[in-house]
This record gives sequence, structure tokens and C-alpha cells, in this order.
Amino acid sequence: MKQREDLIYGRHPVLEALAAGQPVDKVFLQQGTRGEFEKELRQACKLHEVPMTLIPQAKLQRMVRGTHQGVVAQLAAAAYQRIEDILPQVYERGETPLFLLLDGVTDVRNLGAIARSAEVCGAQTIIIPQKNSAGLTADAVKSSAGALARIPVCRHKSMVNTVEFLQLSGVQVVASDLNAERYLHEVSLSGPLCIVMGAEDEGISEGVARKADTTFKLPQAGILNSFNVSVAAGILLFEAMRARS
Repeated sequence: MKQREDLIYGRHPVLEALAAGQPVDKVFLQQGTRGEFEKELRQACKLHEVPMTLIPQAKLQRMVRGTHQGVVAQLAAAAYQRIEDILPQVYERGETPLFLLLDGVTDVRNLGAIARSAEVCGAQTIIIPQKNSAGLTADAVKSSAGALARIPVCRHKSMVNTVEFLQLSGVQVVASDLNAERYLHEVSLSGPLCIVMGAEDEGISEGVARKADTTFKLPQAGILNSFNVSVAAGILLFEAMRARS
């Protein structure tokens, strides 16, 4: 088995990577780990806003060939951004914000395909949560045909707080929801806009649905439950681009 280049393992290497500000996507800690190292690692992950997951020793051993000392870090393909930094830059360039918030999209291939559509349609950023989300992995970048190397990805702990920040900054937040009463063509997509997409199986979270300015659904003629999330995102982004042209 060839060692993956995006993995760092061992207690000191992982802590050093976090301290140095390397773009860490997530940290995997062996279940049952206790003591000073566990506390130090949790504090470092919290400080640098990196999600940490507890997994069995057997899974760690399948991830790396060397002595992992109970911890493995997966590097991101690029550094995560913050929407508080991206939004002012968009306004300063004289552009109308077009953002995409992915609330629970966990498949890296879907993330990559969505990023490709987002870049083509002129979206300035993609926003994802720290947990329960696909991240900036090498597989996601590959699936995006390079789009994730061009469009910044913002990662935040609370999607509800992020939605509130956008709304206070003059950005309309519209959410795709199968249970919505309105259809896409009844929603204005021309102004500062953030489109929210949820996971295919569960949709958007209740908190985000309540906080959004409006929810909508895509019309469909067939009997299947919904579009694939990457296909739906492409449709929405195209319609937003058309509304601005």
C-alpha cells in the first residue's frame, strides 16, 4: 500500500502542523486516548477550527503504515477562508455577491462537481460546515477539474450564525427545500445572494431553513424524489448567472 501524501501522523508532527498553520482538513484521534496530549490536541484543534474525530485503532492502522501514536491528520489541498474576509473583498471589487452554502454535503465528488459549476457561473465562494461535510481533499479537487484551486472555500462551525452574518451584510439567503411552497422561478436571484443546498437524503438543517429569507423547490415532472445535489446546484447557479446578465 502506497502511503498517502496528504496524511501526517504521530503526536509531535500533528501538533506541529497545527501550530504552524498548515491547512489541516481534519484530525483523527484513537478512541480511548486520555491525558495531557489529548487535552493539548483538543485545544489546538479548537484554536485552529479543525474538526477532530474519534476512531478505532484498527482504522488508524489502515490509514497509515508507520507508527501513528494514536493520531493522524489529513491535510487540506488549500487553506480554508472565512466569509468575514471574503465578503468585503467581493464588495470592494464592485461585484455582486453570489455565494453557495452547502449544508451537509458529504460526498467529495458532489463537492467537486458543485465547485466546477460554481466557478463557471461566477460564484465567489463556497461555504461549508466544520463537521458532517466533504472538505478540501485531494479527491474533491480532482473531481472539481481544478475549480477548487480557483474558488475559495470558507469553513465555519455554525451555519446559522453564518446565515445571520450574510443577512446583516445585505445578502439574501435562499434555501433549496423539497418541502417549500414556492418554486425557483418565483424567487429573485439578481441581487446579493447566497444559495443554500442540503444533503440529498436529509436536506437542509431545520435551523438554516428557519433562518433563510425564503425557501424554494425545483419543479420536476418525473417520479423520483429529487435531482442529484450537484445537478440541482448547477441549475440554480446557472439561473442566478442568467438573472445577473
